[in-house]
Amino acid sequence: MLAEKLTLHILIVLVPVLIYSVFFENRRMVNSPYFSGILYGAASFLCMIFAYYEYGLYWDLRYVPMVLALLYGGPAAGLIVFGFILAARTYLGGDALLYGYLSASLALIIPFLFSKRFRKYKPKKRVQLSIIIGFWPTMIQLSILLAYLVASGMAAGNKLFFYVFIFSILQVMAIGVSSKVLEAGIERKMMKHEIIRTEKLTTIGELAASIAHEVRNPLTVVKGFLQLMGKNHKNDEQYMSLIMSELGRAESILTDYLNFAKPKLKQIEEFQLSDLIMEVIQLLHPLSVKHGVRLSYQLKPGLYIETDRSQLKQAFVNLLKNAIEATPAGGSVRAQLYSKKMNAITVITDTGKGMNAEQLSKIGTVFYSTKDEGTGLGTTVSIRIIETMKGRVAYKSEVGLGTEVTMTLPLKKLKNK
Repeated sequence: MLAEKLTLHILIVLVPVLIYSVFFENRRMVNSPYFSGILYGAASFLCMIFAYYEYGLYWDLRYVPMVLALLYGGPAAGLIVFGFILAARTYLGGDALLYGYLSASLALIIPFLFSKRFRKYKPKKRVQLSIIIGFWPTMIQLSILLAYLVASGMAAGNKLFFYVFIFSILQVMAIGVSSKVLEAGIERKMMKHEIIRTEKLTTIGELAASIAHEVRNPLTVVKGFLQLMGKNHKNDEQYMSLIMSELGRAESILTDYLNFAKPKLKQIEEFQLSDLIMEVIQLLHPLSVKHGVRLSYQLKPGLYIETDRSQLKQAFVNLLKNAIEATPAGGSVRAQLYSKKMNAITVITDTGKGMNAEQLSKIGTVFYSTKDEGTGLGTTVSIRIIETMKGRVAYKSEVGLGTEVTMTLPLKKLKNK
């Protein structure tokens, strides 16, 4: 009877997961910890209402939704489920009411401690970790059970030990199955966003390439003739400098468009990454002085990569320049380089105005820039260049605290110095 009842509880636990996947996958409310908490809280409440009562105890999977809510919904969602459990336990009453409160409070501790950093792990590791964490509530419930039996003077027979075994197996299995289904939903959602993003980038890239090729050739011709005119007509030199400057700016924008459409790694070579970053820092040091920004660095030598040096330099110049321009006078920008698992990690941190979640989500989008006169092309091109080099770029920012840009590139080799 216990196995049949707990199997029903597994289905109850899976209901919020299926509701997420089928009805609310593309809606904003699915990201709300309060919505998640209420949904999993209702599942815990139902598990407790339809519990199997034996040996003066309620046998149910009340803690499975709480663990899932804490790990996948966050601390707020988990605390809401915890409130549902306390409310249901109070409603049920019984001699072991205080044991129920104690069990719920202790079962909350370990999942709560992992709730904030759980989403940082890789999907496969998250499933394994959720199963391991699922053992904690099981151990708590069994410890409370033994304490209650000892306090009440009841004898533990073979049937009770069988119940404990079945209960433990089904609780961990419920967490593992639910976690696997949730991860499949998260992966499907990420793939959908990536497909949409790729389609947009391809369309814009083709458009950018066609426009750039058509406009760049006449600009080159005009620029050449203006240079000849500048040599022959000395009186027009004051105007020629402005004309040449604007034409250079237009050509630079079109070059960014071409790089955005399809970055080309023309000259592949092996070089030490710290040397390249040092060149960029020296190049942009006058700009940092002009803005009153302190520029510092900590670069690990001996990290060699193999790619197009000039293209990567352009990407680093854009990203470091953005950090300097986003930082007010008196602030600081720091560049760090270190290695991790045969990857070169470059981190650029500034103490600028920072960005909110909406602004962060738009970073890398063409024509989006937090600067008044920016086109957003520089950042987009930099991201595309690094992605073409089989690397990745990640942004982390808080309003008023600054922004952290992390670039990861595969190492060719590592030399100790």
